[in-house]
Amino acid sequence: MSLPLSDPHENRAVPQAAVVDARNLVKRFQGMTAVSGMSLKLGAGEMVGLIGPNGAGKTTLFNLIAGSLKPTSGEIWIGGRDVSQDSPERRIESGIGRTFQIPRPFLEMSVLDNVLAGAQGQDGERLFANFLRPGHVRQQEKAAKEKARALMDFVTLSGLESQPAKVLSGGQRKLLELARILMADPQAILLDEPAAGVNPALLETIMERVIMLNGQGTSILLIEHNMDMVSRLCSRVVAMALGKPLAEGTPAAVSANPAVIEAYLGGAA
Repeated sequence: MSLPLSDPHENRAVPQAAVVDARNLVKRFQGMTAVSGMSLKLGAGEMVGLIGPNGAGKTTLFNLIAGSLKPTSGEIWIGGRDVSQDSPERRIESGIGRTFQIPRPFLEMSVLDNVLAGAQGQDGERLFANFLRPGHVRQQEKAAKEKARALMDFVTLSGLESQPAKVLSGGQRKLLELARILMADPQAILLDEPAAGVNPALLETIMERVIMLNGQGTSILLIEHNMDMVSRLCSRVVAMALGKPLAEGTPAAVSANPAVIEAYLGGAA
């Protein structure tokens, strides 16, 4: 796996067919509607920002796409297949990875082992394979470690591979989570507020790595309140409020939309 540290603004991928196609999604919780008639497409190689005030339903929409929640109605298609009822594990197999606003590393495990936890389809996880095909299992484990170390180098954590994840800062944990997701070779990554609680230096590192991944063809759907980051990264922005679609377009057009200003500022603008 090659992830060169080239100029992050070169070779941005051109959007093509939809990798993620969310169609008229509705999610209700005991009478409360968190998402109401929300549709969203993420093209191959596209980077899209998802914005909205707190309580808009952005994270619920992410959870629906990633599979940790099932829609009350509507459909989710990934790579041309209806995955609306699939588990999160099946969504990962379909090519969807996601991060969380607050990273969830295994704190007592080493940084390297945290990255390795993202590997998919390891025969060593099956009891009989260890007895029947030990050579194959060892080779697979060796390849996984090589890949994990390459990804740790990519996210600038290679000097910390033997350290427990609990020693990492908030920004480093977000980079660790990104490396763990990349072990599964996702077609698309759902990034939930990667800038939250991150110091400016590490934020630049995160942004550069996201741009590199997108330039290599990985689709990105980004929840973020940092509009400067959204404007720098995304050519298209979708705004939502009260669980519903509000506006869609370029970052400049959406941020100047009166409905979006009203939703964020309640008319104070």
